[in-house]
Amino acid sequence: MKKLISAAAMIILTALVLGACNAGKFEGDFSWDVEPFEYTNQHGEAVSLEDLKGQPWLVQFVFTNCTSVCPPMMFNMAEVQDHLAEAGIEDYKIVSFSVDPEYDTPEKLQEYLDTFEVADQSKWEMLTGYTQEDIADFSVKSFKLPVIDDPNSDQVTHGTSFFLVNQEGEAVKSYDGYMEVPYDIITEDMEALIKAGA
Repeated sequence: MKKLISAAAMIILTALVLGACNAGKFEGDFSWDVEPFEYTNQHGEAVSLEDLKGQPWLVQFVFTNCTSVCPPMMFNMAEVQDHLAEAGIEDYKIVSFSVDPEYDTPEKLQEYLDTFEVADQSKWEMLTGYTQEDIADFSVKSFKLPVIDDPNSDQVTHGTSFFLVNQEGEAVKSYDGYMEVPYDIITEDMEALIKAGA
C-alpha cells in the first residue's frame, strides 16, 4: 500500500514539475500568414508587414463612422493595453485596419484615436490608404474575417475579433474583442509569445 501511495505521489510530483516547465510557453490555435502590405498610418507614414516583423502585434478591424461595435472595441483594446502595461509588457504593437478607407483619412484616424483613453499612442498603428476592395480581400486572406460594405448606408459589416500576430507575421490566435474580452489571457499570451521569440 505504501509503495502504491509513493508511486502515486511520484506521478503527481512529476506531472506538477512538467506542468511548471510548460507554464508560460505559447501555444497558438492556428498559423495564418498575413498577406504582405504597405499602408498609411494616422501620421501619414508608411507601415508595412516587414516593419512590424520582429515583435508581436494585436489586430482589429474598425472604422471611425461606425455606430455599433467599433467604439466598444476601441475601448476594449485600450483596456488590453492597460493590462499589458500593468504586466510590464512593452515590445508589441496594436494595429487597427480601417474598413472604410475612403472616409478614414490619416487625420480622421488620429482624431478617432484621440477620443479614447489610450495610455500610449506610440504603440498604435491606425491604418488606411487602400481601397474598400483591398481591405475586404486582405481581411479574408489574412484573418478569415469578412468585411462587407453596405451600399445603402455609410456602415460596413465586419468581425469583432482581436487577433494576435507573432514575430514572423503569422496570425496565431483570436479573441472576442467586443463582449467577453479575455484581458488576462491576451496578456499571458503576449508575454509568452515575447518570451518564446526572445
